[in-house]
Amino acid sequence: MNKIFVMLKKELRETLRDKKSLSMMFIIPLLIPIIIIGMSALFDYEANRDVKEYNKIGFAYELSDTETKLAKDYEIDYQVGSKKELKKLFDDDKLDLYLTKKDNIYTIHGDSSNDTSYASSLVENYLNAYKATLQEDYLNSNNIPADDVLNIISVDYDIKSKDDFVTSYMLSYAFMFLIMAITVSATYPATDATAGEKERGTLETLLTFPVDNKDIMIGKYLSISISSIVTGLISLILTAISIPVANNMFKIYDKNPLVLPFGGLLYIFLVVILCSLMVSGLCILVASKCKTFKEAQSALTPITFISFFPAMIASMTGVSNSLIKSAIPFLNFTMIYEDVLDGKNCLLNILIMVISSLVIIYLLVKTNIKKYKSEKVLF
Repeated sequence: MNKIFVMLKKELRETLRDKKSLSMMFIIPLLIPIIIIGMSALFDYEANRDVKEYNKIGFAYELSDTETKLAKDYEIDYQVGSKKELKKLFDDDKLDLYLTKKDNIYTIHGDSSNDTSYASSLVENYLNAYKATLQEDYLNSNNIPADDVLNIISVDYDIKSKDDFVTSYMLSYAFMFLIMAITVSATYPATDATAGEKERGTLETLLTFPVDNKDIMIGKYLSISISSIVTGLISLILTAISIPVANNMFKIYDKNPLVLPFGGLLYIFLVVILCSLMVSGLCILVASKCKTFKEAQSALTPITFISFFPAMIASMTGVSNSLIKSAIPFLNFTMIYEDVLDGKNCLLNILIMVISSLVIIYLLVKTNIKKYKSEKVLF
């Protein structure tokens, strides 16, 4: 144990002296509050856009009194002119879109810009209101009760509402980015501690010490794991701070507050430990087979995607969790996290996740110890 501790101190000292390792450990977590607050600001802006930003509508025909009144009710800043005049105004960005009319067919002219999309929704609501008014007037003029025809059926809803999309989206992506930060923070020190030492020729000197190859590997493994855990804990702290800040800053969270429950914090803490230990072992396993630093960096790049994309795909597709999926590495972290946020009782799933993660960690460490006893891997 004393030899392992000596190796651990040596590896940690090298990590703390290396600026790139420190930047990975401390700078990457800073991206989490930027993502939470930045994306919240974007969603808030899109959800609460002032109608005056997209209400400049052109009409290539004269408006009736009813249409003029409806346009004012919908806060449409309208302009009447010929199709040619309106097209020029639209091309000059003085209109958000314009309408033409032939018989009873109304055509909306625009492009695929964001403003046109908002303006199109505004105009569709306006035209539907105008259509309903014309239908009611027609029925009443023919002595037909409008309510009996227009409201011939009624539809009621009894659908339980779930958390707002934006709220669940932000909580899910903050967690997935935390996993990615842990993975990225492990790749550089793992590369430097394995292929880097081979390339620099310092591994031969290390082997002259009265330390077993097993102790060397465990010291390196613990050092990389500690680096990843520190990154994960910093990310967790910044996430816990950023979420209430964003919740209080933006109106989009008024109806559906952005809150990370205490159970979610405890679960993330558990995942930080398990994910760091797993990723560190995986990075050593891959990087130790490489001869140069550059080769190891290329070989470790897919690990970032392996840790991130299964969770992202599961989150986007809305796949439900199961006992089998709770044993699948990386995928289980996010799926159980979603269940924790929904308040589901998932203690059994968490237990399966912990057991499967510990088994994988044990196998990785055992495999790395075996490989580090081989001169082929060392040289």
